[in-house]
Amino acid sequence: MSKRNPESSKSKGLIPNFVFRDVTDITPQFLSRQNIKFLMMDLDNTIAAYNEHVISDSIKDWVSETENSGVKLFVISNSTRTSRVTSLSESIGVKFIMKACKPSGKSLQKAMEMTNFDTANSALVGDQIFTDGIAAKRAGVTSLIVRPRRFTNPFLAIRYFFELPFRAFSIRQNINLEDYK
Repeated sequence: MSKRNPESSKSKGLIPNFVFRDVTDITPQFLSRQNIKFLMMDLDNTIAAYNEHVISDSIKDWVSETENSGVKLFVISNSTRTSRVTSLSESIGVKFIMKACKPSGKSLQKAMEMTNFDTANSALVGDQIFTDGIAAKRAGVTSLIVRPRRFTNPFLAIRYFFELPFRAFSIRQNINLEDYK
């Protein structure tokens, strides 16, 4: 069973532990310094835009570099589109859980149990604080938030607008992220 990571409590409530422009900005050096060995990833708008059916070369390169550094990757998706989640996850050689019901942290706990990682060495990266960020907090893992890959829905743009203060506060708290590149 996973234990709660005291470091995940560095930021409270809706404030993510770290904010990045893009998932490809999360370097193996950063993950190593944070002692993250298991990185769970949201699929939609984190590693692929909602309407994309192919993983970009830049994401494939990032996946390869990250895994070659010893970090295990895993997709956690709320999507119910079985063929898309399966196809995208398999194209990068990553196991997945779909219909994750984030912001519940149960799917993150299940992924950690499936891979024998605990909260102290695990993180979730996603594009939405109100689903991914909260799920990470509930599961007791480090929360990494990125900008959405593409705004295809006005509702998501409005939601992103309401998340901006929480993102900004996290960025101010983690001003030395340039040290991790």
